[in-house]
Amino acid sequence: MLRQTGGFAVGGRDARVPRIFFLVLGGKIVLILCFQNMSPFFATLLTGLVFIAIGVPLLVSNPLVVTTIKAMPRSPAATALFWGAGSLWFLHVVWNLPTADLVIFETSKPLAVFFAVIAVAAFYYVPDFLAIRGLSVITLLGAWEILMGTFGEYGWLLVGKACVYIAIVLAIYFGCVPYRARDFIQWLFNRVRRARALGALLLACGLLLAGMAFAR
Repeated sequence: MLRQTGGFAVGGRDARVPRIFFLVLGGKIVLILCFQNMSPFFATLLTGLVFIAIGVPLLVSNPLVVTTIKAMPRSPAATALFWGAGSLWFLHVVWNLPTADLVIFETSKPLAVFFAVIAVAAFYYVPDFLAIRGLSVITLLGAWEILMGTFGEYGWLLVGKACVYIAIVLAIYFGCVPYRARDFIQWLFNRVRRARALGALLLACGLLLAGMAFAR
């Protein structure tokens, strides 16, 4: 029987989500919002930190981490967190659109209201895998800020840009077919060594990017 706990909902088990899981995502959003028009240093460092923050839990892959990630795609708590954060960030962008980018309306307020209604309606009418779509929105908006921060920068920073573009492709794909993210998660944790290998790869990329930021 499905039971809702303080964390994500998992059938018959208490999958209380580690607070660090929420702090990592919240920190990511706060950092990107605080450092809009960020410098190449912060853009590269932030990319590395995000990779590290994802890679470490996968590398550890203890039962709590595995249960949490498996429950995430259809969890009401994850939906509220990720879709809510993604929607607020997107509405922030729409609300601050310059007049030059507007075609039909003279201000961005009608557009912001329209998208706010859609975001709220999604909670009630299309809740399945909405957490995955929310993560996709956050990834795309974060990638935009990072790419703008490294615009015109080349050399070793192209490594970081390549990682960001890979994240963009995955976000678009999983945003369109979010059930594929669930299938990937199930496949990933069918054998723990797969998750640990991916975690080690992401951790190595994150450390490399963070090191490149300080080496510039």
